[in-house]
Amino acid sequence: MTKQPRALIVGMGIGGLATAMRLHEIGWEPVLVERAPGRRAAGYFVGLFETGRATAERMGVLNAIGNRTDSTSTTYDIDRAGRRRPSMGYGDLPGEPRLILRGDIEAALYDRAADTTEIRYGTSPIALDEHPDGVDVTLCTTLGEDSTETTERFDLVVGADGLRSTVRRLAFGPDSDYLRPFHHIIGATILKEPVPGYRTNDGLVLAEPGRSAWVFPFTDHQPGLLFNYRTDDEDAEFRRPPIESLRRAFGPEPAGPVLEHLLQQFEQADDYLFDSTHQVKMPTWHTDRVVLLGDSAWCLTLYSGMGASSALAGADFLGTTLHRNPDNLPRALREYDQRLRPFIATQQELARTEGLAMFVPQSRRDMALRGLTQKLTSNPVGKRAMKTLVAGKFKSKSLDIAAP
Repeated sequence: MTKQPRALIVGMGIGGLATAMRLHEIGWEPVLVERAPGRRAAGYFVGLFETGRATAERMGVLNAIGNRTDSTSTTYDIDRAGRRRPSMGYGDLPGEPRLILRGDIEAALYDRAADTTEIRYGTSPIALDEHPDGVDVTLCTTLGEDSTETTERFDLVVGADGLRSTVRRLAFGPDSDYLRPFHHIIGATILKEPVPGYRTNDGLVLAEPGRSAWVFPFTDHQPGLLFNYRTDDEDAEFRRPPIESLRRAFGPEPAGPVLEHLLQQFEQADDYLFDSTHQVKMPTWHTDRVVLLGDSAWCLTLYSGMGASSALAGADFLGTTLHRNPDNLPRALREYDQRLRPFIATQQELARTEGLAMFVPQSRRDMALRGLTQKLTSNPVGKRAMKTLVAGKFKSKSLDIAAP
């Protein structure tokens, strides 16, 4: 390419911001569009494993991302009657993931990308016309009650716009072709008040077959709350107010003091997430001039713990392949796909098996294993032994898959 190549990046989440930053570094002109009218709130719990930490360090943003893991925290497995037993917290897992908020990563990336990237809010693509010389993209911008449409040419379009990606739908077809349901619902928010009887920096896990409630503690921030439950009819869960669906899912037994407090906190929250969980399965993540990354391409789900890490790694490695193949976009995108695909397949499988069972026990067997884990991790020696036993299953989460 003799002129500075121009890329349209759709979605201002972790993947989109990291891509904008990375493409500017290799000499591209990034244009970032975001459907929302402005930057999003800080969001909810994210675990950053070594795959993501290595990428963030190479990109120069790891220190800015920080670490909200509280070393003085204790995590308890609890039941509805109020009984408690010390257990392993999320930060105790092999690989010692950093416990942070999604917004911690986005803020660090935004501070680096904002000065070098044209950012347009309230803007989404509504049509893509790909041809050998580029992609003609029709963009719709809505400001207040006014909407305008423009068509611009880009050398590359990057879809980083989430699970229900507009770019994926325009370039590859309907969501139904690629979304694979987990048949689980999640509800997440930030607690305004500490759980009675516990410290603000205590973690809690109430786990029952097919449903669970987690409280994640942070330093310098209120704890995060995550509900999970299995359902055979996802559509029905959205025909009711979220709190009603949650109460049905955790009934008909009495909630008990802790679960009732958590349900009330969710009902009173100013902001929350209530959604179904899916993975994205695609035979390819690219055409010759359109490429997907992050949740748009693979959506590992929160049960993998690798959504943020894989978005960072995908953006970083996309920049690497484009830099290595400046005159051959199709070859760059093939290299990107081929390098990342085995790693992503491994993370998707782990999310469907060990990851899902860890967050939401699926059977009495899972509950029995959880009880055994509680006994083993009730003291420091047992906790270290348990980390050693399960370390092999987490080994892939430490791979620097985006290393040049």
